[in-house]
Amino acid sequence: MYFIANWKMFGDLKTLNSLDKVIKFLKANKKNKFKLIYCPPNTLIRPLSKRLKNTNIEVGAQNSHENENSGPYTGHVNSKMLKNVGAKYVILGHSENRQEGENDKLINLKIKSAIKAGLKIIFCVGETLKEKRNRKTNQVLARQINNGLKLINNKSKIIIAYEPVWSIGTGVIPKSEDLKKSISFIKSKFRKKSPKVLYGGSVNANNIIELKNISMIDGFLIGGASQDSKKFIDIIKKTYN
Repeated sequence: MYFIANWKMFGDLKTLNSLDKVIKFLKANKKNKFKLIYCPPNTLIRPLSKRLKNTNIEVGAQNSHENENSGPYTGHVNSKMLKNVGAKYVILGHSENRQEGENDKLINLKIKSAIKAGLKIIFCVGETLKEKRNRKTNQVLARQINNGLKLINNKSKIIIAYEPVWSIGTGVIPKSEDLKKSISFIKSKFRKKSPKVLYGGSVNANNIIELKNISMIDGFLIGGASQDSKKFIDIIKKTYN
């Protein structure tokens, strides 16, 4: 079971002290085999990697540039640079970035570049509220997966995160039956072994009780709640209680 913390635009060096609670919790709960990954802003990847060096917690980035070489891209970093400072994963295709103009073709280039750099991918897919109301969820998911993973034969480094755009930051999660159908559809898109499929979108300590009962979910991509170590730990605890 994966628990991925997407800190978004949050955190400074002092914030890293809060991870001591998570490290302590992890040591006390070795029997539950869950995987923790923190994806902080780029400014914290190196210090966080150092802080977590002797733990099983891994570090990822929240996005990367598609160009694998250095170039005139002010304000951007590529996967090679992220890997160099300690990232092992990168979130790509997040709806917040899609809404700012990232399309399937660009995301595909980013995924290829990240794989080449040796990073594992957390590939986000999901429909908008309008697409859901028009019953186009499967059509949107199919397009995002087919185009985003075009000409990528080795899917072993890819984790899929199903994040309905209408759920992110709203406190509203899909009905269990709808979520089962969407996760099942995503897994059906892979002829061979399906990648791990996570759910993301307003995950918290209250709705995790409902979400954990959907057996085909392989973990969770957690935004706001992951910024508070106590809330993050509560989510993990309630997944196993």
